Amino acid sequence: MGITHLLEDFGTATVVPPTSFPEISEEAIEEERAVSFEKGYSAGWDDAVTAKEKETVQISATLSSSLEDLNFTYQEAQAQLIESLDPMFKVLTSAVLPDTMAATFGHHIVDQMTDMAKTHTDQPLSIFVSPGEASAVRGLLPETFATPVQVQEDENLTPGQAYLRAGTSEREINSSGLVESIQDSIEAFTYHIREESQYG
Repeated sequence: MGITHLLEDFGTATVVPPTSFPEISEEAIEEERAVSFEKGYSAGWDDAVTAKEKETVQISATLSSSLEDLNFTYQEAQAQLIESLDPMFKVLTSAVLPDTMAATFGHHIVDQMTDMAKTHTDQPLSIFVSPGEASAVRGLLPETFATPVQVQEDENLTPGQAYLRAGTSEREINSSGLVESIQDSIEAFTYHIREESQYG
């Protein structure tokens, strides 16, 4: 016994006549190939340009980020350097500079007076210092000074301050003011660096 009764019957087979396609010339095929090549080339070029633009954007972003990190690192390092130097600056301006100025104050007066005497040889020379400093300054004046020099104490002057007069010409020496000015400059500098590193 066969198994045909188990299989579904789809009816009689229909024969489809072969379809005839229009004939295409070699020139049309070549033209189609050229058009396809041009489309493929354009698509590839566009993809390459897009990829290059993405790469450029990514490189720019990476460079910008690196520069920001570098700038932050520089500011951070600068702030740490200032923090570590701050105690040294304080010692320098509160102890070393005032002591150095005090030790060289008299010599500085004599140097300035000698300079003034070169252009005022025939005029009286006067030095005004704070109370208690006259004898120390007199002791530093050379005995063979070309012009007699009068040293006087002025109660309006503070230690480290002096006025020099040669005829109508005057000079002021203010060691304490110079130290204070240096202190103010250093404090302003460190404050500026701290603010910059904190707030950018």
